[in-house]
Amino acid sequence: MDDTSALRQTPLHALHLSLGARMVPFAGYDMPVQYPAGVMKEHLHTRACAGLFDVSHMGQVIVRARSGNNTDAALALEKLVPVDVAGLKEDRQRYSLLTDENGTILDDLMIANRGDHFFIVVNAGCKDADFAHLQKNLSDTCDVTMLDDRALVALQGPHAQAVLAELWADVAEMKFMDVREVSLHDVPCLVSRSGYSGEDGFEISIPAADAVDIVNRLLEHPDVMPIGLGARDSLRLEAGLCLYGNDIDTTTSPVEAALEWAIQKVRRNGGARAGGFPGADRILSELENGAARRRVGLRPEGKAPVRAHAKLYADAEGREEIGEVTSGGFGPSVESPVAMGYVPTKISAPGTQVYAEVRGKYLPVTVAALPFITPTYKR
Repeated sequence: MDDTSALRQTPLHALHLSLGARMVPFAGYDMPVQYPAGVMKEHLHTRACAGLFDVSHMGQVIVRARSGNNTDAALALEKLVPVDVAGLKEDRQRYSLLTDENGTILDDLMIANRGDHFFIVVNAGCKDADFAHLQKNLSDTCDVTMLDDRALVALQGPHAQAVLAELWADVAEMKFMDVREVSLHDVPCLVSRSGYSGEDGFEISIPAADAVDIVNRLLEHPDVMPIGLGARDSLRLEAGLCLYGNDIDTTTSPVEAALEWAIQKVRRNGGARAGGFPGADRILSELENGAARRRVGLRPEGKAPVRAHAKLYADAEGREEIGEVTSGGFGPSVESPVAMGYVPTKISAPGTQVYAEVRGKYLPVTVAALPFITPTYKR
């Protein structure tokens, strides 16, 4: 998209420009890909201290049962996702998947139980379709509202707690996936202890009018650096986390994508609320019997990254194509190229050697366990 005037802007757009960000089109928004420090320094600073990301392009949605009973909203959502929503405790959130009738993935999302409603965060590129999907399927019993007047930022890294504690002293009490409504500098914000970097951290939903003030206060801390999309991608890749549209989409099932950990026992065969979601027949069958292919980590030999869409082969001559790389790049923290992709399940064990086609050559790549780094979530 060359016409930047057609791109949407987040409430922090002017701040990004003032910080010297290089802006690029992403999911219909004009977004910062990097700041003057550069992707490598931004990545390593997040792993060592704290990075601040603008993720306001993502969709923030409220689902509220008209009956006033939040269990009704939970059971309605369970008709669209394969996870245990009804068992999600108040002030907790859970990673989830919207599936379709083919048993493939429409989007991945976060669902938080706020007591009298559910707060859902969906991916930017899917948010309009997701919102329409939720409205179509839940409107008989629930009100579904897109929050267009909120910013969303992620504060990630080992110093994130100490930084946020200067605005809210009780942050240390939160555990991974806790959600709290708190006052940050007299601004009502929704804080979750979560993120997509593999580090401890927080996502903070802020009224749009107050976003620049809150973000500036966080950036005033000497441990905090603004982080763009470039480092966000390398951080999540090292952490083995899927990017919708690359690693998961409507051609991949949750089991193929190695995301079965997100489907609790209560929704599986034999569970009290088994099935009842789109594509349940295929997904439950694959949970029992496995899928034909599997998302795996990949470690290329040497220093040359293997990028998304590179074809994978069983042999060094490229005779037998077996899969494809879905994400790939250089991992600054592991100091080597890293990638993810799909291979047949029968050759998905760590240590298996396959070959990636890069500019007409077949480079050796070793199947590796995910993640590539050790996550530091506060359990």
